Amino acid sequence: MHIERLALTNYRNYASLDLSFSPKINVLIGENAQGKTNVMEAIYVLSMAKSHRTSNDRELIRWDQEYGKIEGYVQRKRGGLPLELILSKKGKRARVNHLEQNRLSLYIGQLNVVMFAPEDLNLVKGSPQVRRRFLDMEIGQISPVYLHDLLTFQKILKQRNAILKANRGKADFKDVMFDVYNEQYIKVAIQIIRKRFYFMELLQKWAEPIHKGISRGMETLKVSYGTLKQLNSGQTTEEMESILEQRLLEAKRQELDRGLTLIGPHRDDLFFFVNGYDIQTYGSQGQQRTTALSLKLAEIELVKQEVGEAPVLLLDDVLSELDDYRQSHLLNTIQGEVQTFVTTTNIAGIDHETIRQADIFEVEAGEVTKGIDSEE
Repeated sequence: MHIERLALTNYRNYASLDLSFSPKINVLIGENAQGKTNVMEAIYVLSMAKSHRTSNDRELIRWDQEYGKIEGYVQRKRGGLPLELILSKKGKRARVNHLEQNRLSLYIGQLNVVMFAPEDLNLVKGSPQVRRRFLDMEIGQISPVYLHDLLTFQKILKQRNAILKANRGKADFKDVMFDVYNEQYIKVAIQIIRKRFYFMELLQKWAEPIHKGISRGMETLKVSYGTLKQLNSGQTTEEMESILEQRLLEAKRQELDRGLTLIGPHRDDLFFFVNGYDIQTYGSQGQQRTTALSLKLAEIELVKQEVGEAPVLLLDDVLSELDDYRQSHLLNTIQGEVQTFVTTTNIAGIDHETIRQADIFEVEAGEVTKGIDSEE
């Protein structure tokens, strides 16, 4: 798949923008704070209906405007597909092929993207919340059902926490609604955990050989999904639900003391091992960056396998963060197969045939112009 056209109205620092792209490599060049990343973000929001930079949609709308709009024309194997996302104080409205979607979970997945930004280099070293977000965003692209389950889980978790908080400090309590929420909580939590197990097995399948290639065969990467120790991917849904129910029963007193839910997928994490060592604790910066790069390249293969088409790759100011070897490995991997968008302040330091064949866009103060060489 690839994006043929992107049009922005009242988005960030763009009053109006209309661009056509190469199905291969597109490079946006400009100084910092000129609007390069805003274009990348707009593509990401067009795909995921949310930003990777902020949870406040109001920030995406141009100053003093009532709404912002992102339009895209995507080419997929089954043909061209117009997408439209309108942002306003009232919320989001999404259209696929000019038809409004009742739920965002029905919209997400029409355009698949893999974003690789400098903050993703902290995927290994960052907080568990960063890694859970990685899981949720990537699984959500290939499974609309997962997004629906995740939203349901978050609502039930909020209600469950409210009851625990209201009864904080009690030795025990009886509440019919809590029992109802608990039953719902267990069912949807296990659906999320099962999907994460499946995703992690696929990610491991692709990330291990990629990491071995980048490390010149010297390192073996293992990715581990950290959830309840008693759970594993070989168990049935009923077995997993029974285990979670028992663990919640055992933790009830502690949850009442704290006034919040202590067990569930909102506490999960990912762990990374290279040659058997925990690289979150013992790995060098180079190993951590290689792991992050391996995961992103594995995402491309995973989406390709699950969806049947390569996703769009967004490299936002990340090439300058990689050494020449990792940079070359990344560009060799995507060459000619994955539509890629690159932002950078300067391409002089990127010596690769892929970049020399790219369409170049110059970005300055919210204006984007196509480079002369790109039009030849």
